[in-house]
Amino acid sequence: MTHYEFTTVWLFDAPIERVWNEIEHSENWSEWWRGVLKVEELKAGNTDGIGKTLRTTWKSALPYKLIFDSEVVRVEKLKLIEIRAFGELEGAGIWTFTAENENKTHVRYDWKVRTTKSWMNFFAPIAKPFFKWNHDTIMNWGGEGLAKKLNCKLLESKEK
Repeated sequence: MTHYEFTTVWLFDAPIERVWNEIEHSENWSEWWRGVLKVEELKAGNTDGIGKTLRTTWKSALPYKLIFDSEVVRVEKLKLIEIRAFGELEGAGIWTFTAENENKTHVRYDWKVRTTKSWMNFFAPIAKPFFKWNHDTIMNWGGEGLAKKLNCKLLESKEK
């Protein structure tokens, strides 16, 4: 398996509650996030969302799809959402939210995963930069889509 670590940073001209609400309700991402083809709820979580498990189908600019499940394992309201991923990707993701003021929200997503598809692992030595570019593309689509959904400005979008 090949390991990847990605960090995405978004800054929205919108209150933290609105940004949080859209990201927290990942079952609706396909409505506004280009590249999220399908989201299926496999298990409902508790009132905080812990245990919610979704199967998501992703497609970016490169000609392949990724399907994996994600389970919410930790939630700190308006601060953090941590998920565990399994399937064609395995690992963990952490969404961190910070209100810069009442109308600006900083979002950081740290994604540490490994691929389980044999063809991806086989080609990883040469294709890893393309896989990173693909990831960055889909995350940029997410930032743009969320800004449009919230009717706000995406003040910053960068990959680290």
